[in-house]
Amino acid sequence: MAAAAGVSTAAVSQAVNGTGRISEATRRRVLDAAAELGWSPSASASALRRARTRTIALVVRRPTDVLGADPHFSELITGLEGELAPRGYGLLLHLVADMAQESALYERLAAEGRIDGAVLTDARADDPRPRLLRGLGLPAVLLGAPDPASPVPGIGLGQQDAGVREAVAHLLELGHRRLAYIAGPSDLVHTGLRRAAFEDALAGAGLRPVAVRHTDFTERAAVAVTEELLALADRPTALVFSNDSMAVCGIGTAQRGGLRVPADVSVVGYDNLPLGRWLHPRLTTVDQQVQRVGAAAARALLVRCGEDVPPPVLDGRPRLVVRESTGPVPSAP
Repeated sequence: MAAAAGVSTAAVSQAVNGTGRISEATRRRVLDAAAELGWSPSASASALRRARTRTIALVVRRPTDVLGADPHFSELITGLEGELAPRGYGLLLHLVADMAQESALYERLAAEGRIDGAVLTDARADDPRPRLLRGLGLPAVLLGAPDPASPVPGIGLGQQDAGVREAVAHLLELGHRRLAYIAGPSDLVHTGLRRAAFEDALAGAGLRPVAVRHTDFTERAAVAVTEELLALADRPTALVFSNDSMAVCGIGTAQRGGLRVPADVSVVGYDNLPLGRWLHPRLTTVDQQVQRVGAAAARALLVRCGEDVPPPVLDGRPRLVVRESTGPVPSAP
C-alpha cells in the first residue's frame, strides 16, 4: 500500500494508527489508497503495534571492525543494559553505514512496531534524526549536545571542552610546546567542540598546534597519522587522541619506531577505558564516565517511555586522569 500511496511504510503506519506528525494531505492519500485496495488493518496487528515491545534501539554508524576494536561501545552498552535489563527491557543493536541507512532503519522499526524508543549516538551538525524520530512517534535521547532546537534531549558527554583543556594544561605544565591533535570525523559535534577547545587552550598560551588530523577512528588511520606526525622534521612532543583506542595505537606505533613513551613523546587519550590501565606505560586519558552516561541515557529514555524510574544522575564533567604516558618535554626530540 505504501507504493500505491507514494509514501514510506512509516507514513502508512502513522496514517492508519493516528501517530506521528504527517500532513493531512499525506494521511488522506494513504487512506484513499487503502480504500481503493480494499485494505484494512488486522485487529491483532493493530493491537501489537499499540502494545509495548519493551525494546530499545541502539543504532551505531561504524564499520564492524571499528566497533569490534573500540571498547567505548561495550562500556556504553554495559551502562544501558544495567538499567534496561532489570526493568524487563531489551537492547536492539544495529550497525549501519550512513545516515540514509540509519533513517530507513528507524522508519522500518517504527512501521513494524518493533521498538519503544531509541538511543542516538554521534550527534552531528544539522542532525535530522531527532526530527525524524519525533515524526515517527518514537521517544529518543541523544548522547551528546544536540542542536538547541532539537526535540530530543542530550544526555551526558557534556562539557567536552573541559577534559581537553585539562589535557593541554597538563602538557604545557610539563613543558610541551609542540602538540598535535588526532580527531574523529569532522562532522561529529563532539569533534568540533574538542578541536576548538584544543586550539583555544594552545592559543591562550600563545601557541598553535603542530597539526590537527581527522580520522575515521580505525586502527589503520591512527597508525598512519601517528607515523606521519612523528616523521615531521619538527615533530610534536605530545600527541592528544580523541579516543583511547587510537591512543593505544599511537603508543604502539611510537614504540615500534624506536621512540620511548613518554621520554621521547607523550600521549593522551580520551574515554578512560579499562585497557588504558593495563598498558605499559599506563595511559593518561580523559574520563567521561561512559558507563554512567549509558545508564543515565537509559533512565532518561525510560522516563520518556512512561516508566517510573529515578531521574538520571551524572556526577561532574570529564576530567583528566594522569598516568605514565605523559612526562616532561624531551630536551632534544
